[in-house]
Amino acid sequence: MTFFKFIVLLLTLTALAACGSAPMSPVINENSGRYSINQDRAPTRNIDMSSVAEVIPVHITRTRAGNRSPYTVLGKSYNVMATEAGYSERGVASWYGEKFHGHKTSNGEVFDMYLASAAHKSLPIPSFLKVTNLDNNRSIIVRVNDRGPFHGDRLVDLSYAAAVKLGYADRGTARVQLDAIIANGDSASSAEAQSNTVQISGNSGARKYLQVGAFSQRAAAEKISQELRTLTDRPVFIRSVETVNNGVMHRVRIGPLKDTNEIGRLSQRVAAANLGSPYTVTE
Repeated sequence: MTFFKFIVLLLTLTALAACGSAPMSPVINENSGRYSINQDRAPTRNIDMSSVAEVIPVHITRTRAGNRSPYTVLGKSYNVMATEAGYSERGVASWYGEKFHGHKTSNGEVFDMYLASAAHKSLPIPSFLKVTNLDNNRSIIVRVNDRGPFHGDRLVDLSYAAAVKLGYADRGTARVQLDAIIANGDSASSAEAQSNTVQISGNSGARKYLQVGAFSQRAAAEKISQELRTLTDRPVFIRSVETVNNGVMHRVRIGPLKDTNEIGRLSQRVAAANLGSPYTVTE
């Protein structure tokens, strides 16, 4: 082999090796059944705690989606509770983020790591939890719409945004107190007997909206928006938010809405039409 041919071969092999080791950017696809990255991680941009929308518990109508019982994961069977009433437990919370962002949760919704949601092994879906970080006494209300975590001694997985709000995103885990929240009419009651109301921090004059879904494809958001307009005369709109890797998440919302009675009635109407399991956000 001539020296020139040797140099050409060496350069070719080097280029091929570089291509094979180049990291791939994750692709968010709400219809994909396979995660595009192997290791979960935080988003590349920082989250302002004040931008994390508060979840307000409302009366909900459940379907079988995500509530099959018993179910088996990794060879172990789990039973879904008949009701969340009275649920109160302490344990370890972890978080999940970019790996699952844009993929479907156990009840068919699309996971949005910038919203306050959670995964739990046995609570009915959807349901609401008050989560308190026992290390700093911060609390947040989250909406349970997924199953997990299924490894280690972890009790609950919170969305990355919820972990930021509770102050443990950098550490990865925290000791937490979980208390189920059940909405009844105009008020929401905690599982704790001594607490009959839910105190939600933030601007009391903030407007309330129902979020019906979040989609990576604008066409999907437009389709469900059109169907929602046949159910209500309230404004239905799409709030598009930039995500990691220059992606966009299109959030379909209804509102602003006047009170919890209207929110409850509209939530039931949307669920009965099989258009999703809406939940309340404030801005």
